[in-house]
Amino acid sequence: MNLTEQVLLAKQGDREAFIAVVKQVESSLYHTARSILKKEEDIADALQETILKAFKSLHSLREPQFFKTWMFRILINECNKIVANRSRNVLMDEFPIQLSLSPKDELIDLRDAVERLDEQQRLVIVLHYFEDMPLRQVAEILEISESAAKMRLSRARNNLMEKLHTFREGKIHYGSI
Repeated sequence: MNLTEQVLLAKQGDREAFIAVVKQVESSLYHTARSILKKEEDIADALQETILKAFKSLHSLREPQFFKTWMFRILINECNKIVANRSRNVLMDEFPIQLSLSPKDELIDLRDAVERLDEQQRLVIVLHYFEDMPLRQVAEILEISESAAKMRLSRARNNLMEKLHTFREGKIHYGSI
């Protein structure tokens, strides 16, 4: 049974079908939330709220084939609420006292570099490359035009290349952390 058929069953009240469709997208939702929030407890809160809201409002989903896009939109809204409500204070134990590059740092993971991008660019990279979504779907999730999504993706790739180059040279600026 494909995702659309399971969503139709879930809309009719089949809880097992809803659990099955959530399980199909949970890994992608987790990685997207992680790219926005970073903290596991915030990620867990966002995922829980997303699933709860999706369950409560599943009847309002008009096009079952867009279930995944709909879930991502709910998740991004929940993540943005958490970010907005987060305290602006930086705890001293979270602030890096000394920043040095070791040979291990030179082998920076691509995902780490992506996580250093600003949120708009990070989201377009995560959705397009890590979640393998076409630009049209990325644009729908982010509620922007397809050309705006292409522009963000282009800027994100350029910034990512710049960050990777900076890391390789051993130059880390506090503003880019």
